[in-house]
Amino acid sequence: MNVLQVAIADGMTITKRDALRVKRAPDQLGGVIILPIVFILLFAYVFGSMIQIPGMSYQEFMIPGIFVQTIVMSAQITGYTLTHDLQKGIFDRFRTLPMAPSAVLIGQTVSDVLMNVSSIVAMSVMGLVVGWRIHSSPQEAVLGFAMLLLFSYAFSWVTATVALALRTPETFNNIATVVSMPLVFLSNAFVDSARLPGPLKVIAEWNPVSTIVQAARELFGNTGPGLPVPDAWPLRHAVPASLLWSALLLVVFVPLATRLYKRAVSR
Repeated sequence: MNVLQVAIADGMTITKRDALRVKRAPDQLGGVIILPIVFILLFAYVFGSMIQIPGMSYQEFMIPGIFVQTIVMSAQITGYTLTHDLQKGIFDRFRTLPMAPSAVLIGQTVSDVLMNVSSIVAMSVMGLVVGWRIHSSPQEAVLGFAMLLLFSYAFSWVTATVALALRTPETFNNIATVVSMPLVFLSNAFVDSARLPGPLKVIAEWNPVSTIVQAARELFGNTGPGLPVPDAWPLRHAVPASLLWSALLLVVFVPLATRLYKRAVSR
């Protein structure tokens, strides 16, 4: 087998390991599923009664935002797991095995995608309960879910890179929370970005989270005729821009995370 095939095969082995770890510690999977459901209920019945979206219900407007929020938040599991394994010396055990250097990272990021599949399924069911509906074709809906999972995979490599640079779970959790909260809430996930004041509006429109949310809304048919047409290029071309964001994150952070992992296990 060539280097890529070896890395993929070893990565699948690590994926099985991480899946078994989730089975032994179901609280991880519970957090990824239960917390988004709580957010759906909170935003649907508390904020949904106060926020008006022209031409559509707030439930249909905010569910794609919940999808992306969950992806960003759950990607922190990759970083936390890596720093935890690093502290426990598990990387030292992997170093003694004939394993591709990128296998641990491939396995962890793929494992997180599988967790996101479970999370999105649960959120979709709860979304249907509170009034969310898909108004596009089946092909567009499938593309919407696939795009969300692609972004979740790409963003997991970002958190892996940050975790390997920081190296401790406590520091990583603090930094990840400080970064992820503004990234999600300073976007169009829960409010129309056109309503934000000048500088915040510009930041929100060029925020990659806003691009992914807008693309999901378009692919699920969750756009209202009363919403203003966005000015920023990423929001006007949300689907291709989202794919570009995912590709860019993978191109930048896959080699960077692999390099940091090699440095971590060589110490």
